[in-house]
Amino acid sequence: MKILPLLLICLALNFYSLKAQNSFVSPTYALTYKFDVPLATAGLGLNFAYFLLDKKSEPLQPSFIASLDRMQINAFDRSAAYNWSRPAALGSDVVMYGAIAAPSLLFLDKNIRKDYGKVGVIWAQTMALNTGLTNITKVLVKRTRPYVYNPNTPEHYKLERDARYSFFSGHTSVTASMSFMTAKIFSDYNPGSKALPYVWTTAAIVPATVAFLRWRAGKHYASDVIVGYLTGAAVGFLVPHLHKIIR
Repeated sequence: MKILPLLLICLALNFYSLKAQNSFVSPTYALTYKFDVPLATAGLGLNFAYFLLDKKSEPLQPSFIASLDRMQINAFDRSAAYNWSRPAALGSDVVMYGAIAAPSLLFLDKNIRKDYGKVGVIWAQTMALNTGLTNITKVLVKRTRPYVYNPNTPEHYKLERDARYSFFSGHTSVTASMSFMTAKIFSDYNPGSKALPYVWTTAAIVPATVAFLRWRAGKHYASDVIVGYLTGAAVGFLVPHLHKIIR
């Protein structure tokens, strides 16, 4: 996922909100130069490192693809190599982009709306840090995607550089980070709400749905989506939580 514009927005939001934070004292979150600038820089740095390494990454060669055998895959992950579904891949795109936009629903809450700058910073930092961790792992590990083992997959997909970026699932990690971040922020502003069980259940189910679709599409192994889910959920929960306790 190419998110350089998003990272620039992330940095801009950081400096704008840090400068303006005295205009509204949040009962929940705080921004500080000591914490937020390094966090934003880490997200930017990881994605920039990925950008440089990605340029040096070579696509798979036809001879290597021809030599692959599904039985080389561990038993836990092997079933993914039999999958190929463009509709499932498209469905995962739709759900992921919906999850990225979902935090905007938080601004229906008037108290959260007053904190728009800080919540915006948390959204951008979560996105940048999660994609940075995901992308740098992909380009360092270079795990061959399961669809490369599938003879039903059109050859041109196998020859793309992206065919080497299976571990771990970016769609799943992005969806999990956005879903858990949204649920965490809503919970922090509405600790006694009767809606909390539904909010957290939705936060858990949506990335699980994306994980299944990515597996069904042949894009990822089961281990890819599990790690993506756990990584995204951790980032989505911890970024707002740390803004809450670091005051």
